[in-house]
Amino acid sequence: MYNDTVLDHFSNPRNIGEIADADGVGIVGNPIDGDLITLYIKLDGNVLADVKVKTFGCAAAIAASSMVTVLASGKTIKEALQITNEAVAAALDGLPPKKIRCSNIAADALHNAIADYYAKVDRQGGEPGDTCQGADQ
Repeated sequence: MYNDTVLDHFSNPRNIGEIADADGVGIVGNPIDGDLITLYIKLDGNVLADVKVKTFGCAAAIAASSMVTVLASGKTIKEALQITNEAVAAALDGLPPKKIRCSNIAADALHNAIADYYAKVDRQGGEPGDTCQGADQ
């Protein structure tokens, strides 16, 4: 059912964990099958210096979450926003048709984390690229 790339990212997921002082956190879930992805980003200027993820879900959701962290790490915010769920599936060499819609939501979590970052910057009155540490202080 799953190809070798998907199985590799499922069996050996990359960038698992959380970032305690994350600049942005994106959460997305699919109530249909229960997949839940929480993605954390840490920026260095305008670059995603660290991307971590915690995923509860099936093999496809875990593999997609792992792959999106690989694709986004080291990218600028603009480049990261261009990563789509379709690009994640392509980087995984495809997903079963039944899993494309329900489990491939990792790029949505990435985009939500970036939106969270921008919301923090806006609340702080800063400029994008500023760190958000202390945004709630």
